[in-house]
Amino acid sequence: MSQKITKATVIESYKPMIRLLIGIIIGCVLGLVLKEKAKVLKPLGQIFLNLMFTAVVPLVFFSLSSSIAKMSNMKRLGKILKNTVGIFFITGIIASIIIIIIVTIFPPAKGVVIEFGEYTRPEQTNLLEQFVKAITVGDFNLILSKSAMLPLIIFAMTFGYCVSSVTKSRGLTVNPLVETLDICSEAFMKMINIIMLYAPIGLGAYFAALIGEYGSELLGAYTRAVLMFFPICIVYFLTCFTLYAWYAGGTKGIVVFYKNIFPVAITSLATQSSVATLPTNFESAKKMGVPEDISSIVLPLGATIHMDGTALTTLMKIAFLFGIFDMNFSGVSVWLTAIAISAMSGVVMSGIPGGGMMGSLIIVGFYGFNPEVIPIIVTIGLLTDAIATMINATGDAVASMMIAKRVEGKNWMENTLDEVEEVEVKTL
Repeated sequence: MSQKITKATVIESYKPMIRLLIGIIIGCVLGLVLKEKAKVLKPLGQIFLNLMFTAVVPLVFFSLSSSIAKMSNMKRLGKILKNTVGIFFITGIIASIIIIIIVTIFPPAKGVVIEFGEYTRPEQTNLLEQFVKAITVGDFNLILSKSAMLPLIIFAMTFGYCVSSVTKSRGLTVNPLVETLDICSEAFMKMINIIMLYAPIGLGAYFAALIGEYGSELLGAYTRAVLMFFPICIVYFLTCFTLYAWYAGGTKGIVVFYKNIFPVAITSLATQSSVATLPTNFESAKKMGVPEDISSIVLPLGATIHMDGTALTTLMKIAFLFGIFDMNFSGVSVWLTAIAISAMSGVVMSGIPGGGMMGSLIIVGFYGFNPEVIPIIVTIGLLTDAIATMINATGDAVASMMIAKRVEGKNWMENTLDEVEEVEVKTL
């Protein structure tokens, strides 16, 4: 059954973003009015950053380890899971390549150079050495730091898997450790929610100081980035998703996709959540003829790890920072690491409150940028979140069609077309 979208539901979904944007807008106005004097407000913004920094490490650890430790039924995925991972990976790479080409040709922060202290470029190492440094640390205490987010994520996922394995090997139905991890995860999620209540003030104060110092130059860069991003998403939807639907079922696949995808698009824009869009996505997938055993696995999994829109946003953030620091966003090693970071942000951070903030921490930690740039790229996420979520959710639907073809065979749509038409007749 599709989720009923009411005016109250839409307003409630957008309230956090609206509060943040109001705070940022007020801060920008104060910065333009007070100019250099607005720097006195910067400590209020630093309080918010410090609070987030202290909560983010335990939140990531407990959230990921708890989620994986609770997994119990992975065997029945089989062929569906293999094709799901493959399709998700391919579409994510395609989205990443498209945005990289565009931001390389049209840098979103071209001509904007903001001084955030001295930026020390990482030592010149080969790609393999850089990869090792990115995913591992030399001692346990080093993993408990915001600068080691990728190693922390890998550690948390491995720990959660080990807890799940031990639980199964001992024949336990309830593991107190799993319960503890779950409770700690919920506690830190609650803490993040409390910290986010201060976010409009903190980010507003921070932007007052930034605008007071850099004026309309930074606002112009935001305008350029947003004006670039929305057409990119629309073109990606119309071209790539059309091609994906054609791969899934030829001309019939395209027709069926566009007949049933708009409720998903509207719901995701209204709720800004792939998870909240799941009921609508299930109904649309059924009308598209996707077998229930496939949609029941692909769509929930897609709502948490299939994030083409998130990949687009993350790479836009990275390109934006490269522009601010007057760095050249080009070269195979630069692009590969950017794609890896965008994939990690989409796969791991999607189900965690404040995931945009933590995804920004991964970007900053990996490249060694000054953490003070985090509010800048978080704001990009706020401005682009709705349409990025729409790409995520509708991408799950078309991915389920492609996976149905891979699992059921090339004639899967012909075999289910009668059922699709029957459902459409009942809907009229």
